[in-house]
Amino acid sequence: MTEMLKLPVLPLTDSVVLPGMVVPVRLDAPETQAAVDAAGADAEGSESSRRVLVVPRLDGKYAAIGTVAVLEQVGRMPNGEKAAVVRGERRARIGSGVTGPGAALWVEAEPVEETSPTGRTHELAKEYKALVVSILQQRGAWQVIDSVQQTTDPSQLSDLAGWASYLTNEQKAQLLAETDVTARLELLIEWTKGHVAEQEVSEKISHDVREGMEKQQREFLLRQQLAAIRKELGEGDGDGEDDDYRTKVENADLPEHVRKAALAEVGKLERTSDQSPEGGWIRTWLDTILDIPWTETTVDTDDLVEARRILDADHAGLDDVKERLIEFLAVRSRRGKKGLESIGGRGSGAVLSLVGPPGVGKTSLGESVARALGRKFVRVALGGVRDEAEIRGHRRTYVGALPGRIVRAIREAGSMNPVVLLDEIDKVGSDFRGDPTAALLEVLDPAQNHTFRDHYLEVDLDLSNVLFLATANDASGIPGPLADRMEMVSLDGYTEAEKVAIARDHLLPRQIAKAGLETADVEFTDVALSMIAAEYTREAGVRQLERGLAKVLRKVAVQLDASEDGADGAAERPVHVDADALVTYLGRPKFTPESAERTSVPGVATGLAVTGAGGDVLFIEATSMEGDPGLQITGQLGEVMTESVSIALSYLRSRGLAGDLASRKLHVHVPAGAVPKDGPSAGVTMTTALASLASGRPVKSSVGMTGEVTLQGKVLPIGGVKQKLLAAHRAGLTDVIIPKRNEPDLDDLPESVRGELTVHPVADVADVLEIALEPVTTAVDQAA
Repeated sequence: MTEMLKLPVLPLTDSVVLPGMVVPVRLDAPETQAAVDAAGADAEGSESSRRVLVVPRLDGKYAAIGTVAVLEQVGRMPNGEKAAVVRGERRARIGSGVTGPGAALWVEAEPVEETSPTGRTHELAKEYKALVVSILQQRGAWQVIDSVQQTTDPSQLSDLAGWASYLTNEQKAQLLAETDVTARLELLIEWTKGHVAEQEVSEKISHDVREGMEKQQREFLLRQQLAAIRKELGEGDGDGEDDDYRTKVENADLPEHVRKAALAEVGKLERTSDQSPEGGWIRTWLDTILDIPWTETTVDTDDLVEARRILDADHAGLDDVKERLIEFLAVRSRRGKKGLESIGGRGSGAVLSLVGPPGVGKTSLGESVARALGRKFVRVALGGVRDEAEIRGHRRTYVGALPGRIVRAIREAGSMNPVVLLDEIDKVGSDFRGDPTAALLEVLDPAQNHTFRDHYLEVDLDLSNVLFLATANDASGIPGPLADRMEMVSLDGYTEAEKVAIARDHLLPRQIAKAGLETADVEFTDVALSMIAAEYTREAGVRQLERGLAKVLRKVAVQLDASEDGADGAAERPVHVDADALVTYLGRPKFTPESAERTSVPGVATGLAVTGAGGDVLFIEATSMEGDPGLQITGQLGEVMTESVSIALSYLRSRGLAGDLASRKLHVHVPAGAVPKDGPSAGVTMTTALASLASGRPVKSSVGMTGEVTLQGKVLPIGGVKQKLLAAHRAGLTDVIIPKRNEPDLDDLPESVRGELTVHPVADVADVLEIALEPVTTAVDQAA
């Protein structure tokens, strides 16, 4: 059994001492000074006399194995610091702590016996020696090479790695802890090969840099000579225009792939004669490339409260889209706090499609979004665009070629992360020049638009940081593949209360300024604003409401001018606009509830529909007459709506509810005959109108309905429930029948509207007839 040694611990935090190494140790720490003092005070003649146990202390932890070292000398360094020179002898495993003289830490140490070398050990030693010699030859350390060559013991050879500058203290500590010589040599060969590979790469990079600099200097001299030759030939004025482009490209902050393409074009320009038209095309392309803000971005705001305040100040209502934008900001903010500020690349883009009727604020919302985000804003009008090149750009081979509208929008915004509003995306057409909506597939796909390629630029453009907002009146006008790439956000119109708030806070101040008036010149009551919204206009948005306000204010301006001129009929400030004054300014109301009048006779039912202008009421009229049995349908109905009439009639006949309709000539008409109509959601209304005609029971004037009907009398779900219920509310209806499976859509309805409507979710047409038709006694009384 190996005899245990009692030694003071000399900790080292900045180096590792292996057996065979002679190194100076600074005595600038109390524990190192105490260890040296304790070793010097040890009893002479013992085996541990003037010996210490040098132990590496990395990350505040002592290693399990240290090096038994002899204190060769204690003194001062040239700079005056106290130091000791120690010589490592052998490895020792640290045991338990013991007591000893002085303030040093004493431990028992068990010397580690070296394993006997094998044939593989000698092979590894030979390989490692060759690697070390090759490194030393590159450094020119010939004296050290001789010392290495003379070392034949594998253990001593492996411990020479303690002098290797390319090994970290952690790696050296691992070598100290490894008691098997073969394993030590395997580690050293692996680390040394890695270092050699790094050196080769570093040398190659240095060589390439030197070679590149020499090439640039050579090209510079050649270009100077070429400019002088051209000047002598009279082919240029020698102003260095081509060289200026090269300087611009080299100094511009461009992505590497763009810089490479631009320098290639500069090379073509330098080889092109000034008389060649290709030179002009190349210069235009280079100007375009240099104008694009490849690396310019704006910083998104982190203040969600302020962003919400901006959105609320600019637009009333629209809670869904506001909530989605606040979510977008919150995610960006959290990613930034986690060090993921740059989130560009595949799948990072955001594409929102705002779908709703005209006048609800889709276009103006884009500017508010940009302000809330702290981004630049640019609008791209797509209405009527029919050329694919408008999106992807023209090839440079064409005369007058330009980049597409997307690239021009980025250039106009001056940053790579603006808010780009694609206005009226459902109005894009197609002809022999291509389909622009197909070109938009890549632009609006978050999984692809990080490598968008414009035909004019022919280099990848990263659109993943752009926030695209698309607007549309009719979602059905957007092709399916394009709609699938966008997140649809529905803007279904405003309630009357919201219109009054918008008029008071936004429209009225703007129109007062446009009319050249002051706020103190005119005063509107809320009742007057409510009347303009309900009785003078009937729309989902507020454009007609704003025109009504403008008309009133123009007449107010005339009165005030007359007052200033002293004419008769002058008005005093402020001009008070109330319900009575509206008749003077706007005439009699244009819209009054008409459901009671229209449904006063059997055969007329009030339906609900969605048009490009939002929700609206739709009256279905049915009548019968003497003549050959048959069915006549008018009102420019599409195939689906025509089929709904046949389904409704077949259902009534199969249930015995058709009366004598089978023997009479039937005529079904949907008024507003000049407007094309189609869709399945009028099936319930068709059935109710025919049932009313057959039974002689009028439809209740307060009831509106929507839903698709089957031959078995099932009521199937439809779309646009919110818009239809808002239209019913505007028309003065109080009861609305909807399909049972559309009941979850009621959650989107404003609370104020839901409180004034009684909604009846039904699953069968029989329930519709029970709710919608007047009782038999009432019908008889009306007939009498």
